[in-house]
Amino acid sequence: MTPSSSSSAVGSGTWFGKASARAITVDNSRTTINVGVAGLPAVETGSGLMVVGRIPRRAKHFVDRAQVRELRETLGRSLVGVVVCGMRGAGKTQVAAAYAREVIAAGGPGLVAWVNAETSDTLLSGLGEVAARVGVADPDGDSEKSAHRLRDHLSGRDVPALLVIDNAVGPDRVDAFLPVGGVTRVVITSTDRAFAGFGELVDAGAGFARAESVDYLTDATGLNDPPGADLVAADLGDLPLALSAAAATITGRRLDYPRYQELLAAQRLSAVLPRGGGSEHPLAVEEALLLALQTIETPTGDPALDDTVRWLVGVMSMLAPDGVDRVMLPDRDGSLDIALQRCVQGSLLSWSVTGDTVVMHRLLARVVRERAHATTLDRLALDATAVITPLLFGESEAYQRREEGSRLVDHIETLWEATDHGGLDTDTTTTVLKYRRWTTRQLIKAADTTRAITQAHTTHTDHERVLGHNHPDTLSSRNNLAYAYESAGRLGEAIALYERTLTDRQRVLGEDHPDTLASRNNLALAYESAGRLGDAIPLYERTLTDYERILGEDHPNTLNSRNNLAYAYDSAGRLGEAIALFERTLTDRQRVLGEDHPDTLSSRNNLAYAYESAGRLGDAIPLYERTLTDSERVLGEDHPNTLNSRNNLAYTYESAGRLGDAIPLYERTLTDSERVLGEDHPNTLNSRNNLAHAYQSAGRLGEAIALFERTLTDRQRVLGEDHPDTLASRNNLAYAYWSVGRLGEAIPLYERTLTDQQRVLGEDHPNTLASRNNLAYAYRSVGRLGEAIPLWERLLLDCERVLGSVHPITVAVRGNLEAAK
Repeated sequence: MTPSSSSSAVGSGTWFGKASARAITVDNSRTTINVGVAGLPAVETGSGLMVVGRIPRRAKHFVDRAQVRELRETLGRSLVGVVVCGMRGAGKTQVAAAYAREVIAAGGPGLVAWVNAETSDTLLSGLGEVAARVGVADPDGDSEKSAHRLRDHLSGRDVPALLVIDNAVGPDRVDAFLPVGGVTRVVITSTDRAFAGFGELVDAGAGFARAESVDYLTDATGLNDPPGADLVAADLGDLPLALSAAAATITGRRLDYPRYQELLAAQRLSAVLPRGGGSEHPLAVEEALLLALQTIETPTGDPALDDTVRWLVGVMSMLAPDGVDRVMLPDRDGSLDIALQRCVQGSLLSWSVTGDTVVMHRLLARVVRERAHATTLDRLALDATAVITPLLFGESEAYQRREEGSRLVDHIETLWEATDHGGLDTDTTTTVLKYRRWTTRQLIKAADTTRAITQAHTTHTDHERVLGHNHPDTLSSRNNLAYAYESAGRLGEAIALYERTLTDRQRVLGEDHPDTLASRNNLALAYESAGRLGDAIPLYERTLTDYERILGEDHPNTLNSRNNLAYAYDSAGRLGEAIALFERTLTDRQRVLGEDHPDTLSSRNNLAYAYESAGRLGDAIPLYERTLTDSERVLGEDHPNTLNSRNNLAYTYESAGRLGDAIPLYERTLTDSERVLGEDHPNTLNSRNNLAHAYQSAGRLGEAIALFERTLTDRQRVLGEDHPDTLASRNNLAYAYWSVGRLGEAIPLYERTLTDQQRVLGEDHPNTLASRNNLAYAYRSVGRLGEAIPLWERLLLDCERVLGSVHPITVAVRGNLEAAK
């Protein structure tokens, strides 16, 4: 066996679609497919200005306060960052929004982007949304990578842009994503004055100047009593949020200022609303907000409308503070629009600039929640879960609907934060925790691995704290954390968690529980991914036996288990057993699921792969051709599984020496993958690798090396230096260098690849064993037999121990050693 590229490096991704029907993980409490809302589009103005995010609409009775003018003048002088600081409710957001609306009104080409930065997650998801709208998002959906790509884009952009980071926390975290240079203006709003070092400070203080407060109240209430307005403003500390609530109460109840002050004094909020930590505003602010709530909740004579108003206020207090898309809110009895209008008029809610998102101020939401007794808060939580439930969708749609999924993650996390304390009904708590497990799976399937690991870790920690270490839902959350690590290539951490989960499920649920069987399957998959076939295969065999005994031979889980065992046999070179199992699985899936079921198509693909592995190209090619035809008909030409099928057929043509058929098919697959999935999607990178290999096989070495070099660079950037596919790319480039006689470059690259694979994958991983063979062959090519032969001798012993004497790698190493001697 000569040194090789994708054909010997298992991790190179040539067969990125071969096992698409394999069952990876199971969470039996997962909510299944429902119809969700469409992704939120960016607004394109007639002048070519793109507006992204939920910019607050101009408030009724808006005051062009001094801080708005200061912000305008500061940004007008030079391209700098400006930080608007002040206490909660001081109107920081409205100051920034006023300037953003002015930029929109001025028109001209450019970008206005609004990002809610209240938490690290909302910061990342908001920046990711902007990155997606301007076309620079990470194609794999990783929000942190998208945020970095947006930063780089804005730093080099020569078209004007305004980026508003609203309600920022964590200066170090935000700083990592701020553009440097270029013509992008940045506005940050925050209660944290540590941000003042990021740019020029506009101090919103505690809100309006007194004269602005008096002007606002006079305009909003229609009362011509400046001294009375002055006294009310003093009671409320000139805080815009409180003044807005006061004006709504005064007009709603037809009060004058003295009577309002009497009500404010009589509210005695301290007796009914214990203050939470971190409150920095006068207690009268909360009293003013509570009065505004009571005014809007006063019976109107229409019980249905009154119920809808109360329901709307409660739901909004439990969901993400940067706004709820109007289409998310069900119109239960036809009164929603009137209820929205009533709440907006009463200053409890406001609309975004685009008019499709409704917002409740976070301080008001807190007052609503703190007003509730435990039973009432439980009702609010149930109402919020009822809104979320029909919007959740299955994992098969996770990547395509990843922006929508990211917004749902924000809402579910806010709901959890609102309910994460004692006193709630146990069923309500477990329901919200179930939705948090959905968020982990959603982020994993959307390939947002950075956020997924963080989410999975905090979710699991909360499960252990609330439900205990042995609760079945806690074990499911640990399974999800293991899956998140596995998806990121962190197999050591994944395996340790899978092993612990399996042990605990066997003890708590029993050996035959479906979750226990799923854990055994998941651990076997992780072992296989790490090259530990000696551990994986017995576990697969036991799992299959148990599935057949418990669920029956035709259950879909049993069929998946049989497919997985067949695939492991194939990986171990036990091709006769693999083919027999693949053939049986295909026959059973055709009978049980039907000819056109996606799992049946995957089975046909897997059997074709096994035929090819055994050299039965005459059987493999017609099966691949049929699978591709059926995939195009059933799934569509652009479906990822169809792209996989096209790749696999091209690879088989190449194996059969039909390069004239293979190369055009590879080229089409690469073009389609770039268009459908994006240039940086792992499948696209695999497709580029495979085309490079075909060029190499056809003697087009210049084109091959250029593609291998690009693929390696892209994989290092997208997947990281230590990802198995990156290591395989380095091997493939070394082979290409070797092919053209550039041995001085090939050998150091082989040596580095082997060192990294031993460190990352372990000494016994099949890719590591293949790399040792390739390095030995390269040594032999330059006459360094004293190094090549001992390397092959040690390698042969390891291959026989790990893979067995008949595995293709073992057979090839034995032949290379005999030839060298």
